[in-house]
Amino acid sequence: QVQLVESGGGSVPAGGSLRLSCEVSGDTSTRYSMGWFRQAPGKGREGVAAIDSDGSISYADSVKGRFTISQDKAKNTLYLQMNSLKPEDTAVYYCALADGDPWSLLSPTPFRFWGQGTQVTVSS
Repeated sequence: QVQLVESGGGSVPAGGSLRLSCEVSGDTSTRYSMGWFRQAPGKGREGVAAIDSDGSISYADSVKGRFTISQDKAKNTLYLQMNSLKPEDTAVYYCALADGDPWSLLSPTPFRFWGQGTQVTVSS
């Protein structure tokens, strides 16, 4: 069983920065992809950034140039550096893990394991 634990959420003013972390434990596949997703109140879960087993990265258009996803496999940890935050970035952020390399890294469907989520609130 795979477990994901996020940390690093909080409240910041617009223009601020936060760094999310996701620690992975358990029996992962040899090849796996990881991603960050978010869900705002009343909205569906959307992909923010993801990285596949070869290190290829995808970003949602809304966060390109502001967010950076990275991974430290030695520490089994996934990160999301979020800069120039906007009020519309307010959401619960989840990290997720998929076996292999999904055809769409920003679709939540292929991701089988999920963290509990961490709240990010950006005030105007």
